Amino acid sequence: MTDHPQHPGPPAGRPLSTDEASAEAARLIHEAYRQEASAPMPTSYRDTTPVPAFGTAAPVAQPDSRIVPQWAAGVAVASIGVGAGITGLGCGAWLALQGLASVTLMGVLTVTLPLAALAAVITTAGTAVARARSASTTNVYKGTVVQRTEITATARGLLSRSNIER
Repeated sequence: MTDHPQHPGPPAGRPLSTDEASAEAARLIHEAYRQEASAPMPTSYRDTTPVPAFGTAAPVAQPDSRIVPQWAAGVAVASIGVGAGITGLGCGAWLALQGLASVTLMGVLTVTLPLAALAAVITTAGTAVARARSASTTNVYKGTVVQRTEITATARGLLSRSNIER
């Protein structure tokens, strides 16, 4: 609260009369609602004194003892490998698409004719080997042939079964 010299407050030791109490209450209310321009309360403080370049304290060794977890090192190595692999695939795709962009009939024939000739030679060799293996052999068996066709059916109980004997 601020001090006001024109209103010193109630004298100490004696009770206030009704008029004095009303006047004192009105003064307190008027003082509470009075808007005076006061400086805002600071919420932070910045020390602007310059920091000395060196002091009297001895320097303290601060070793670098950072420890990288094993999973983090693995992720780092894997991401480097994936990045390099993707770069290689991208370069290969670029080269392949550059080659496909400049396709001509002569280029297609140059690439496919040797492959077609090689396929024809392999097919011919396979056909010759297959015919050589399947040389016809006729087996003639001499003697009587007996074919028996007897069927026996038995039904027993709730479940039945059929036996066919040859």
